[in-house]
Amino acid sequence: MSGTEPEPGGAVDGADGAEGTEEADGAEGTGTAGAATEVSTWSDSLLRVRDLDAGYGDLQILTDVTMDVREGEYVTIVGPNGAGKSTVMKSVFGLTSHMGGTVTFDGTDITGWNPEEIIHEGLGYVPQNDNVFPTMSVRENLEMGAYILDEVPQDALDMVFDRFPILEEREDQRAGTLSGGQQQMLAMGRALMLSPPLLLLDEPSAGLAPDLVDEMFEKVDEINDAGTAILMVEQNAKEALRRCDRGYVLVNGQNRYEDDGDVLLADPKVRQDFLGG
Repeated sequence: MSGTEPEPGGAVDGADGAEGTEEADGAEGTGTAGAATEVSTWSDSLLRVRDLDAGYGDLQILTDVTMDVREGEYVTIVGPNGAGKSTVMKSVFGLTSHMGGTVTFDGTDITGWNPEEIIHEGLGYVPQNDNVFPTMSVRENLEMGAYILDEVPQDALDMVFDRFPILEEREDQRAGTLSGGQQQMLAMGRALMLSPPLLLLDEPSAGLAPDLVDEMFEKVDEINDAGTAILMVEQNAKEALRRCDRGYVLVNGQNRYEDDGDVLLADPKVRQDFLGG
């Protein structure tokens, strides 16, 4: 793959030919970070985003964004502040103005669907802010994660408590009195109550004390190791790329680079421009 890239304000040429590259199942990095003109796509993707244009009201933030997440895969989106990373997550989950392109989840076209409909399809989403019900107890928050079901599945609750023991210890405590790290675990636990095949995580380490960041990443690793695919936006780009299978670098709302996480991490251009050297 070429290490060259389009100008920040230019069109992403590779997105236009996304459908024509569907035969690239299992495409691998070549040792140099792949520019957006060669975005890899797979026909067996769990999540398929194609040529996505989206924003807020009449303000367009994303242009021709194309990305994939396969079953069980761990994918990270990194890039400078204001690149549109969180907007990708919100657009997948139906929280922005759709202006073009498609979003397909598990074979179903969910383009333009609202979050309520998307939740029923089994897609989990943990926003960066306001992601717990502060006046409700930990247990009540978790039960809200299964509100679309007739009854709360005990096996799902047990699984969350097993993965986050501190939540079981504090199940009667009001969520708003938990620490930032504990609230983040609660938000992830609530999203896992429906056993989603894909979990969207928006900046899970944001605002955490440095000694809690590693613990948070380890929890994300455990969720992925148990079979849940992850699409994560993360400010700690180096650590995220070190742990993920593949990564996307977003700049000015467009694909800039895409490759295996370790390839992006080792690429001099990516490190210099987006990872602080």
